[in-house]
Amino acid sequence: MKKTLFWTLAIIITLASAYYQRKTGPTYPKNVEVELESEIVKFKLPRSGDSNKDQEIKIPLQDKSYRVILNYRRYPINEPFQMTDFVAEEENLVAFLPKQPPAGKLEYYLVFKDLSNNIIFETEHAIIRFKGSVPAWALIPHVIFMFVAMLLSNIAGLFAIGKMGKHVLYGKLTLLLLLIGGLVFGPIIQYYAFGQAWTGVPFGWDLTDNKTLVGVLFWLVAVLSNRKNPKYRYTIIASIVLLIVYIIPHSLFGSELDYETGKVVTGFIKLFF
Repeated sequence: MKKTLFWTLAIIITLASAYYQRKTGPTYPKNVEVELESEIVKFKLPRSGDSNKDQEIKIPLQDKSYRVILNYRRYPINEPFQMTDFVAEEENLVAFLPKQPPAGKLEYYLVFKDLSNNIIFETEHAIIRFKGSVPAWALIPHVIFMFVAMLLSNIAGLFAIGKMGKHVLYGKLTLLLLLIGGLVFGPIIQYYAFGQAWTGVPFGWDLTDNKTLVGVLFWLVAVLSNRKNPKYRYTIIASIVLLIVYIIPHSLFGSELDYETGKVVTGFIKLFF
């Protein structure tokens, strides 16, 4: 019964942390709700795009008495915003952000105007980062390895709390999956997406790379410390650290294109845009 309870808790914790990380991440689409006279319009502002195509912005608005304008500029360059009007396509208004090189970013916002050209609504500014195409053979194993590693880390921690001996085995499996998913497939994905395999310490402050490194190091210490005389506390500490690591949103202090030099550096995607 205790094993069943711990496995159930581990699954719940893993799914909840994955959902929280995804929903709070700075590349997750921003939900917007506009209240017009005739209707309430809901749409999303994308914050991640592909470098091989322009990014579509779509608004489900059929009322032609409103004009919607897309304003954008390269980020973080302090340059004038460029403007383009949304156009009607079937039952939507559509506009496009111009594609950018991998790690290039655009700052943009939308303005709603009535027939008298009065501004009736202006969205918050959003930051979108563009990335290169990542092959499925690298992305799918990375996601699977990292997800299962988190699950095994949670079960190892719970087993250690319950003073169950298998926490050592699950700790070893956690470390193995972290090494493969985080330090093998992770840099491959980073290279395809942004042209840089590793932008964490000592080369930069990419938070995704650095938090992966922290998780690996804590589990490495736990596994080595548990080799001859296992201690529950090492496993518990490592599992808590990895849970904190997983909760931290991806892409903070992420790869960013320096438009002046043309080089990819460690930048910062603002979380609350």
